[in-house]
Formats: sequence, structure tokens, C-alpha cells
Amino acid sequence: MAVLKSLQTKLTESSTKAHNSYRKIHQAPPLTYNKEITKECQEWANYLAPAGKMEHSTTKNGENIWYKWATDLGEVFGKEAVDAWYNEIKDYNFNEPGFKSETGHFTQLVWKSTTEMGIAYAVHENVAIAVAQYSPAGNITNPSFFEENVLPPATSNTGLIAYW
Repeated sequence: MAVLKSLQTKLTESSTKAHNSYRKIHQAPPLTYNKEITKECQEWANYLAPAGKMEHSTTKNGENIWYKWATDLGEVFGKEAVDAWYNEIKDYNFNEPGFKSETGHFTQLVWKSTTEMGIAYAVHENVAIAVAQYSPAGNITNPSFFEENVLPPATSNTGLIAYW
């Protein structure tokens, strides 16, 4: 059910790097990887994978969950989950900041005051699950908190959005 340790390490490294690359675009500081949070993520991923469902845990941390049906689990890589969460940016309105369920993964990912993260993966048959948790949690439902923590993409001196 759990992912092999060597693959888990590769997934964790690519996931953490992807998180911090996206956060940099939004002027959010890099996240520190936290082993205790990761342990909690692993326990939840191990519960979800055989159940074949996505539901949030009761953690006090912020949480993103990703699910994939895969015929070749070798194709499952950590960046893919983070990319899916970040792609919710297309539905986020920076002119009207606030929480919306369709952008909650994105806003948690780039939430500026979040400082630590953990992430883990589990596989059952053809189901792959990623669970990421964040501390302190983001998505605090006060509009001014969104303005302070979910910043628009930074632009370079050429006026182009700087993605990496």
C-alpha cells in the first residue's frame, strides 16, 4: 500500500521542489519539509488508497489531496500532484480574494504565512493518492488574510510573469 521508500524519497523531493518553485512565483517563502507532518500524511494516504476515496482528515494542518487512476504507476511523480493543485490558479480572482472550493488547493499551496509542509503517497491496485499538509494552515476565511497571503504572480522588469 505505501510507496517504496526510494520512490517515496524521489516523490517527496520533486513535490517539495515544485511547491517552492510555485511559491516563489507568488513571493511566498520556501516551505520547510517536516517529517512529523509527513508521518501524518502517510497515515492518511494509507487509509485513503484502499478505500479509493478522497476526503479530508481531521488534522489542524491545511491539507491538499490528489487522486489518480493509473495503469502504470511508474508514471506517478510528485510534481504531477502539485501541478494539479497549482493549476487551480486559472479560477482564482486576485481582484476578489477569498476562499472558493475550486481554488482551495492553489491558495493553500501559495499561502504566504505557511512555513512547513509534509507530503506522502500511497498506492493500492491502480489508485495513487497524494496527501500534503501545511503548517500553519492557510485558507483562513477572512478576505484580508487572502489579500495578504495569496499574492498575484510576480512580474519581471519586462512585465512578463516570472514562472521559474
